[in-house]
Amino acid sequence: MNWFESLLLGLLQGLTEYLPISSSGHLAIASSLFGIDGEQNLAFTVLVHVATVLSTLVILWKEIVWILRDLFTRQSWKSYDNLNEGTRYAINIIISMIPVGIVGVFFKDKIEAVFGSGTTVVGYCLLVTAALLTFSYYAKPRQREQISGWHAFIIGIAQAVAVLPGISRSGSTIATGIMLGNKKERLAQFSFLMVIPPILGEALLDMKDLVEAGAGASGSEAGIGVLAIGFIAAFLSGCAACKWMISIVRKGKLIWFGAYCALAGILTLIFL
Repeated sequence: MNWFESLLLGLLQGLTEYLPISSSGHLAIASSLFGIDGEQNLAFTVLVHVATVLSTLVILWKEIVWILRDLFTRQSWKSYDNLNEGTRYAINIIISMIPVGIVGVFFKDKIEAVFGSGTTVVGYCLLVTAALLTFSYYAKPRQREQISGWHAFIIGIAQAVAVLPGISRSGSTIATGIMLGNKKERLAQFSFLMVIPPILGEALLDMKDLVEAGAGASGSEAGIGVLAIGFIAAFLSGCAACKWMISIVRKGKLIWFGAYCALAGILTLIFL
């Protein structure tokens, strides 16, 4: 991997992690076009994932401070309803992590073995993402003020399905939340905060694979400078995409991303 490929893949990771068009799918397509073996660039994968998490922390720092402040505020823990809003929000995030945690720990390797990670499965999964975004655009459910624990779990299932390359993590979670009747203004924020632990967990698993492979050439073909370019590109594009996506969800413009995913999926199946 050279510096230009690192820059492009870093920008792609940061943008597509938050825009509902699937970061894993686009990275698989780009890697295929560049002839890059992702398994041989684990250090790069770890760094760009950490960069996107860092961009979330920067853009949503006020919300994170609010949650932490409420968590450590004195309150009654006798029932869920007695808890303050920030604590309930944190509990919902934990609930949403259960499905993806189970899939990531026990079934991720089996899923990858069955479905693979090539461009064919990416193409079909992009079409699924397009369908989800389209359904959510035309859905007209009641707008709920608060995301319930049950809805958080269902949204978490949508996130677990997004382990398939081409299924957008943000797209599937936001679309599912909209179809359940939750307010768009809250969904983007919840979607981005709930992915922080899974992304970090995925990075830790990749880091374990990197250690097992050794820190030499088998673990990463990119030098420190090339890795730094990818990290910075992913962080800056992640900041821009995170902020942009929150505005887009509020305006309800997800249908255009659905059209893009449909076109990208069809072109991938035809040409790759």
